[in-house]
Amino acid sequence: MLKFIVKLHPEIAIKSRSVRKRFTKLLENNIKIVLRKLDEKVQVQNNWDNISVLTKSDDAQMRVDFIDGLQRIPGIVQFIEVTETNYENLHDIYEKALDMVGPTVVGKTFCVRCKRQGKHDFTSTDVERYVGGGLNQHVDGASVRLKNPEVTIRLEIKDDKAYIVTHTHHGMAGFPLPTQEDVLSLMSGGFDSGVASYQMIRKGARTHFLFFNLGGAAHEIGVKQASYYIWKQFSSTHKVKFISVDFEPVVAEILENVENSQMGVILKRMMMRAGSQIAEKMGIQALVTGESLGQVSSQTLANLSVIDRVTETLILRPLIQHDKQEIINIARKIGTAEMAETMPEYCGVISKKPTVKAKIAVVEAEEQKFDFDVLNTVIENARIMDIRDIDVEAKQELKEAESVSDLPADAVVVDIRSPEEEDANPLEIEGIEVVHLPFFRLATKFGDLPQDKDYYLYCAKGVMSQLQALILHDNGFANVKVYRP
Repeated sequence: MLKFIVKLHPEIAIKSRSVRKRFTKLLENNIKIVLRKLDEKVQVQNNWDNISVLTKSDDAQMRVDFIDGLQRIPGIVQFIEVTETNYENLHDIYEKALDMVGPTVVGKTFCVRCKRQGKHDFTSTDVERYVGGGLNQHVDGASVRLKNPEVTIRLEIKDDKAYIVTHTHHGMAGFPLPTQEDVLSLMSGGFDSGVASYQMIRKGARTHFLFFNLGGAAHEIGVKQASYYIWKQFSSTHKVKFISVDFEPVVAEILENVENSQMGVILKRMMMRAGSQIAEKMGIQALVTGESLGQVSSQTLANLSVIDRVTETLILRPLIQHDKQEIINIARKIGTAEMAETMPEYCGVISKKPTVKAKIAVVEAEEQKFDFDVLNTVIENARIMDIRDIDVEAKQELKEAESVSDLPADAVVVDIRSPEEEDANPLEIEGIEVVHLPFFRLATKFGDLPQDKDYYLYCAKGVMSQLQALILHDNGFANVKVYRP
């Protein structure tokens, strides 16, 4: 039997009674949705100041899956894993604690903390002293330290049950979905847009994804996969939409008619116009971008001000004060970095000397040269789909990239991970040739390999290898498959 006690994010605990009740009810429901996919009989109980989760399964993999699921639910700051046991007296509680947590305090300083509910002939302090004294005497090298101990042993006594905390896990914190209104996130598939979307999900906003396609089918498939991953990992409790807009005609119009230095700002203004109209049709009040102040020429304070004036729709920028390395670190933490690294960058228009201090009068004068029928047409032709359909569609689109787990004797595995990943976890397959060719060199170097062999692309999660296999197929290399051990 596994039991977890979910602690609420502190900002939930300080809300008014009615708001707190609504937030905790949503969190309870989200936990049920996620965990009942693993165990349909799981028990989830709202206890006002915490939420308890109980499954009768003691399967090791089930435990891992439960922990993973709880860590990806917004609104959970921390959850503890407890073992429930019956007891008869204080000495019985001590013996259970010695058996379960004694090894964790060998050679370390520790203290014991106890919470108690119900009628007993002992106090919480009595439990702390008895259990702590016993561990101090019978565990090698263990010593009690009440302030700043290396290990804190936590016990909870409720009536005739004792709960011994065996592990403490950290969640993603934030607010439960959907405690805030829906938002529409502009997704490019890079580091910034993925992290910005994650941050809004973490804040309890149901986040839909809007993609302006500047780079063709391969780019769209990559962004779809990145969006699907973020949704599946952190907000699969609620349905969202993925919207794709073919923006190449808009880019062509800008390149043909707009003065070079103003191209970047005007492209962003066109995106905001389109995003605002799509958001309005969907009943969404805010757009989300991954812009960070000063990161590129279009993201100076002056340029952002000019971009924002194109619409009355609220534009949220959760990464506005982050530097690039901070954003990359978050991307690695949430698992989007690998996809962002392999995503092709399509800036659409490249100004030789882009303005960093756009003037609204100049920008509006340049926009008078733009044929807005082009923008209206791409908005009307925007494709809206349920994000749950992306997985099915992606498998259909990538069906040529066959995935295998058993390799033929003459196979050649191409390890497309970055050199850092390769060094940290080398890939060695007995009897199989392994070629190391990082994903960012595939486009230029794959053609140099002997083409009379079959190649099997390998990466850590399989997402990047699938995308790269599709790109190689489009370039005429039919001898490419995917290796998933």
